Amino acid sequence: MLVINGSSRENGNTEMFTSLILKDVPHQSIHLRHHTIIPIVDKRHSPEGFTPVEDDYDHIIQSVLAHDILVFATPLYWYGMSGHMKLFVDRWSQSLRDPRFDFKKEMSKKKGFVIICGGDNPSIKALPLVQQFRYIFDFVGMEWMGYVIGKGNSPGEIMQDQNAMAQAKHWNQYLQSL
Repeated sequence: MLVINGSSRENGNTEMFTSLILKDVPHQSIHLRHHTIIPIVDKRHSPEGFTPVEDDYDHIIQSVLAHDILVFATPLYWYGMSGHMKLFVDRWSQSLRDPRFDFKKEMSKKKGFVIICGGDNPSIKALPLVQQFRYIFDFVGMEWMGYVIGKGNSPGEIMQDQNAMAQAKHWNQYLQSL
């Protein structure tokens, strides 16, 4: 299991929520804020394809390909995924053209789960982001495991969201059983 954490805040609500959900569940984590992912010029439709980019994306995508369950953890930033997460997902266009592997085929062997934490009525306002992740997973054929949404804006506020705490406990028990 690999956690791809898109939060820009160290020990923020998204990270706390994710830690509760994955307590005692074997996993590895990648914090996108600690890596450089450079935007690319869209060359999906040009014969030569994408120009190679010297950044951390290739290392991250190799970790993604090595795991069977992917957990996408992101704060709700302006009613969408974080910039770190969006830049990472945008680079999948490059992976789709990468001759080293069949990206869609590899991703179709995986299961995906989404963790979202936000402050402005996230149980409603994060739903379009949940749908966006569903479309992304559908596009690459990844199995949808589910999602959780927690309310937390100021540091530590997630711990007061009783519904999120109940969801964290439920998903923790489920993930430990895998």
